[in-house]
Amino acid sequence: MEKKRITDIHCPNCGAPAKFDIIRQRYLCGYCGGSVGISEALQQKQGFRKLQGDRIRNSVKQFRLFHASCSGCGAEIVFEENEALSGCPFCGRSLVRTEYLKITDMPESIIPFAVTEDEAKELLKKWCRSNPGKPEAKQLSKLTGELKGFYLPYEMVRGPVHMTVSRMDSSRAYFCQGFVNDEFVNRSSQLDNLLLDGMEPYDLDALTEFDFGYVAGHRVKISDISDKELTSRVKEETEEVYTPAVRKVLESKAVELSANVSSAFRLPVLLPVYYLREGDLMAAVNGQTGKVSVRAQKESRYYFLPWWLKAILATLAFTAVTGCALYAFGMNGGSSMLISGMLAIFYLIVTLCYFSDTVRNSFSVVSGREIFTSGDKNLVREQGKLVFSDRILERKVVPPVFFEDLDGTSQPVELRFTTPRRVLRIALLCIVALFLPVILALFLNGFDFQRLELGGSAVWFCIAVPVVPIYLLKFGIVELHDNPWIYTRTDKGKKKRYRQKHEIRITWNGVKEVLRVLFVPPVSLAVWFGILCFFMCVYLTAFGFD
Repeated sequence: MEKKRITDIHCPNCGAPAKFDIIRQRYLCGYCGGSVGISEALQQKQGFRKLQGDRIRNSVKQFRLFHASCSGCGAEIVFEENEALSGCPFCGRSLVRTEYLKITDMPESIIPFAVTEDEAKELLKKWCRSNPGKPEAKQLSKLTGELKGFYLPYEMVRGPVHMTVSRMDSSRAYFCQGFVNDEFVNRSSQLDNLLLDGMEPYDLDALTEFDFGYVAGHRVKISDISDKELTSRVKEETEEVYTPAVRKVLESKAVELSANVSSAFRLPVLLPVYYLREGDLMAAVNGQTGKVSVRAQKESRYYFLPWWLKAILATLAFTAVTGCALYAFGMNGGSSMLISGMLAIFYLIVTLCYFSDTVRNSFSVVSGREIFTSGDKNLVREQGKLVFSDRILERKVVPPVFFEDLDGTSQPVELRFTTPRRVLRIALLCIVALFLPVILALFLNGFDFQRLELGGSAVWFCIAVPVVPIYLLKFGIVELHDNPWIYTRTDKGKKKRYRQKHEIRITWNGVKEVLRVLFVPPVSLAVWFGILCFFMCVYLTAFGFD
C-alpha cells in the first residue's frame, strides 16, 4: 500500500487513499472499491483541521514567541524570544516587536527545512559561479551572507476544478473538469509570486502536522492578505495551471478560462524558504530541495497590437512580398509596384476580415521580469551530505476532461478541430467555388479542354477571387472552431465519432421566403439576372465567344 499523506482522502471502508475520478466526480478506492463524495471529502479535511487547531493551542504554552510588524511594507514575522531582528528583511524598514499571542495565525501543516542556512548560501554562490555573465550573479555573490531562512505562509489546494473555456475568436464556450493536484498559493503580499514559483515544486512526502518544534530557530512570516484576495489568487493560479492544457485542446493560445475551485479543499501550510532582497534584486532558495530562483533586475516589455494595426502590417508585408516577387520574375519596377498596389486593397479586405475576430485585443504593454533557476534537479540528504537526486519533482497536471450534452445527457468527450480531413474538405470547397463555371463548362463541352475559354469566366473570377478567401477566413475557419468533431468512448474503450442527428424540416414560412426571392420584384429581378449571368459565363467558358 502506498504511503499515506496529509492531503489524501481516505476510503471509509479500508482507510486506503482514494483517487479522484473526474468523470464520476468521486474519490474511488483502488483497493476495496469504496468511494467518497466531494462533500464527504471536504468534511474529512474540516475535521482534521479542527483537531490540528486544538492540538496547536494546547502545545503553544511550551514556547515563548515574539511578533514583529514592519512599519513600511506591513510584513509580520514571528520569531523566538532570543532572536535579534532590527530591520525588515523584505523592505529594510524598522520593525516593532511585541509579544505574540495570536496562535490562530499558525497553519496546521508544515514541510520542515532540509537544507541548512550555510548550505543554502553555498548553493546560491554556486548559481552565481555558473552564471558569470548575468549582472544578478555578480551582485548576489557579494550578498549571499544576507540570505535568511523563513517559513512562508501558503495555501495548498487539492481537489476537483470546474472550468468554462472558449477561444477568443469563437462564440462557443466549452465545459471541462480537472483536478488541482497539490498546488501552493503564496499568502504574502510583499513577495514575488513568479520568484517563489521558480523554486518549486516541493516533495509532499515530507508534509507533516505542524509543531512549534519545527519553527525553533527559524522566522515565520504571517499571512497578510484577506480571504477574498486569497480566494482570487487560488482561482487565478488554478487558471494559470490549466491554461496550457486548454490551449492544446482548443488549438489556440488566445483562450479565455474561468475556473471554479469551490469543490477543492484548501490547507494552510508553512513552506521552508531562504530569501534575499536588496532593492530590485531578489533571490530565493528552496529550503527542502535546494533549488535556486533569481529574479531579473530589468523588466522585459511585451507589446500587444490592436487588431486593425495587425491587419495593416500584414497587408504591407503581403504587398511588399508580391512586389518583390513580380520584380524578381522580370517585371519592371513601375509595373510591379502598380500591380502590388492594386492587390493591396484586396489584401487589406482579407486581413481586416481575418483579424476582426480578435476585436477584443487592444494595444497594451505588459511588463515582467525573467526568472532564472538552477534547474529541475533537487537535492536530498544522504549520509549527512546533500547530493543530487535522480528523482525529478514535477508539477503533475491532470489533463482536463471535456463534457458535452449529447442526446440529453452530459458525457465525457474528445474534441477535434483542424483535422486533416476537415481542412482538406474546406480547401476543396474553396477550389470548387473559385472554378465552378469552369467545372460546369467542362461537363457541358464533354471535357474538351481545347475549346475551353477561361475569359468567359472573367466576371466570375473578379467576384470569386476576393469573396472566397474572405468566406474561408470568416466562415470556413469559424466553422472549424465552433463545430468541432466530437468523439466518445464505447463500453469497450474504443473511440467513436458522435454524429448529431439533423432533421430537415420544410416549413411554409421557408417556402414562402424562397418563392418571394424568386418571383417577387425587385429582388427576384436581381436574382434571375445573376442566375442568367452565371449560366452565360458557363456557356462562354465551354464554347468560347464564336
